[in-house]
Amino acid sequence: MTDLTRMIPLKFRSLFLSDIHLGSKGCQAHLVLDFLQSTECKHLYLVGDIVDLWALKNGVYWPEAHNQVVRAILDKARNGTEVVYIPGNHDELFRAHLGADFGHVAIRDEVVHTSADGRRYLVIHGDAFDTVVQNGRWLARIGSHAYDHLLALNAVINRVRQWFGLDYWSLAGFLKYRVKNAVRYISDFETAVAEDAVRRGLDGMICGHIHHAEIRDIAGVRYGNCGDWVESCTALVEHHDGRLELLRWTASTAHSAPLNPPSSPTRPLPAKAA
Repeated sequence: MTDLTRMIPLKFRSLFLSDIHLGSKGCQAHLVLDFLQSTECKHLYLVGDIVDLWALKNGVYWPEAHNQVVRAILDKARNGTEVVYIPGNHDELFRAHLGADFGHVAIRDEVVHTSADGRRYLVIHGDAFDTVVQNGRWLARIGSHAYDHLLALNAVINRVRQWFGLDYWSLAGFLKYRVKNAVRYISDFETAVAEDAVRRGLDGMICGHIHHAEIRDIAGVRYGNCGDWVESCTALVEHHDGRLELLRWTASTAHSAPLNPPSSPTRPLPAKAA
């Protein structure tokens, strides 16, 4: 980020970040830190898998950049931002502390966020909708280990890309969007989340978990997925008029790059191109 961006922070009503995976080697902590230091908001929702306890069980990996991300979050909480931490499956041990507040950070299983334009969104990590995680935990862990190896390979690829002045590129994301079963899984997950919002009588759901940033209308409700900070480095933001937008944060840009236009309260969102 440029000094100008740091001097004039981007101001939003709400920020939604998920799947940062602090403690894993795939975490793009320097970009998370840059994003947090370059933005201001009234509400900050940490939508699960912020800390990767699964990865930490296989060996402690916690560089200083990961400490700085934690400090940046706590600084926002101390300075008046309402911070809500919703644990996911990789940091599910924090679910033992649901209802507690630590350092001005509220630990909650789920919350209903009311946007500036009056829409009610359920904010939840999303693993409850993942039948693999719910019905086959051992299979989910095998998948997590394979994913970690894929991210390690991705790190090597991106070191080479960096030498040539190229931006970060996600091998995992590239493969995910081109494997038929993965595409069907994402679609089924999104539909299940949207249908739950309909049953609850809400206007939409905001979640994470599947590392696929998206805002679109499904079954008459708004579906939003924050994405992640190991592959796409994305955040979902709410503007002061209630519009939702997805931002991608990169090392080479002086500001955030929108993945799609800000959402309109009166028309459906266009789907993000794969």
